[in-house]
Amino acid sequence: MSINKVILLGRLGADPEVRYTQGQTAVCNLRLATNDRRKNAEGQWVEQTEWHRVVTFGKTAENCGQYLKKGRQIFVEGKIKTNKWQDQEGKDRYTTEVLAQNVQFIGGRDGGRDGGRDGGRDSGEMAVEKMSGGGAPTGEVPPPAMSSVGQAVTFDDDDIPF
Repeated sequence: MSINKVILLGRLGADPEVRYTQGQTAVCNLRLATNDRRKNAEGQWVEQTEWHRVVTFGKTAENCGQYLKKGRQIFVEGKIKTNKWQDQEGKDRYTTEVLAQNVQFIGGRDGGRDGGRDGGRDSGEMAVEKMSGGGAPTGEVPPPAMSSVGQAVTFDDDDIPF
C-alpha cells in the first residue's frame, strides 16, 4: 500500500493562470508560497519560503481563476505528480507539481490583507470558502477554538512558534 497526499496552507505569489485544453477543460496553475520559521546556528529566527506549483481542473479551476488573486491565502489538499520532459537540447527535465483535489479559500475576498492578517475578523476566526468537486465557494466561519474550561482561545500567527 502507498499514499500520495499533500496538504498545504499558504499564499498565492501570483494571480492564477487559467487556460483550456482542446476538449475545453479548464486548467488553472497556481504559485503557492509556504513559510517555515526556525532558528539558525546563531540563534536568530529566519524565515524560509518554499514555492509550490499547484494545478486544478474543471469547475474548480474556473472558480480559482475567477475568485483568487495574488496574496490570497488558500488551503490545498492534493497529490504530488512529477512530469518528465525534454528541453531543446534533448536533456531530460523534471517538474513536480501538486494536483489539487480540494481548494479552500481562506480570509476575505481581498486576500485578507486590508483588515489585518485575518481580514478584519477576530483573531481566533477565519472565513473559509470551500471548493471541492467543482462547486461555487460557500462562506463558512468555523467557531473559535475552545479551551478546556470552555472559553474561546484567540491567538495571532506570531504566537505560533513555527
